[in-house]
Amino acid sequence: MEPHLVLGIGELLWDVLPSGAVLGGAPANFTVMAGRLGSHAAILSRIGRDDPGRQAVDVLDPLEADTEYLQIDPVHETGRVTVELKAGQPSYVIHEPAAWDFMELNDDWVRLAERADAICFGSLAQRSLESRQTIQTLAAQACSTCVRVFDVNLRAPFYSSEVLQESLELATVMKLNDAEMPVVLSLLGLPAREADDPAALRVGAERMLAEFPTLNMVAVTRGGSGSLLVTREAWHEHPGISIKVADTIGAGDAFTAALTHYLLQGAGLDIKGLATLNEAGNRWGAWVASQQGAMPALSEETRARIEARLAERV
Repeated sequence: MEPHLVLGIGELLWDVLPSGAVLGGAPANFTVMAGRLGSHAAILSRIGRDDPGRQAVDVLDPLEADTEYLQIDPVHETGRVTVELKAGQPSYVIHEPAAWDFMELNDDWVRLAERADAICFGSLAQRSLESRQTIQTLAAQACSTCVRVFDVNLRAPFYSSEVLQESLELATVMKLNDAEMPVVLSLLGLPAREADDPAALRVGAERMLAEFPTLNMVAVTRGGSGSLLVTREAWHEHPGISIKVADTIGAGDAFTAALTHYLLQGAGLDIKGLATLNEAGNRWGAWVASQQGAMPALSEETRARIEARLAERV
């Protein structure tokens, strides 16, 4: 069988950390992990005609991420984010404009979207009108069986109720973290329970499933406390995996890629399937969090160990 075609659509950028610059951007992180898990994973983004853009391709090419469809911007620079880490948690200054603010809809991208098995897109790359229209058109062009993942990924001030509403109308899976849940509910005009209510995240997810008929699942990550998956028929919690955290950059994107991969492999939306998805997402997310950067080197030994532990659990 041919590998599944998976697209990460949106920002490709350099995270400038105190220790140096590392390649990132949620869609790019997602794409790299999807490729590592066995999909034909392509990044749809835009880079500058500059050294950082060329260096981005040099980094991605050995990482099983298809860079053939990257657009080159003759005017705008490759994206860059200044990252500060406090107790392992990142804060961001996202510089603008960047090349990925000007993604153009073209025939190659449309043809890819039409035959994609899964696509992943977020809110940050929709901060500009041009990229927003491109992303939403590609999501709309995807076939009915395509897994369309909206990774909320709120980065102030680059989000709005309008972008959330339009994106959720196109998505079949929504992924967000526990801190984003009350913000998203508020922006959508949906009631939220008190944060200390143990059922708050589940009820919030159920309200979004009721509001958006195309949604099949809401995935909520909770950092070191694991994750919650909610569908209309079932829900499943995972307690997380104990690790020594290096930094959390890219861990959520690895979770999303693993979730998507196992959905494409046939994991259902019943309790058993949700348990499989949760275990896979937490295993791969924890591994990335235990390493520095969003695209750490992955040895065959490490891959085999993680896959063996997954096989034991699912």
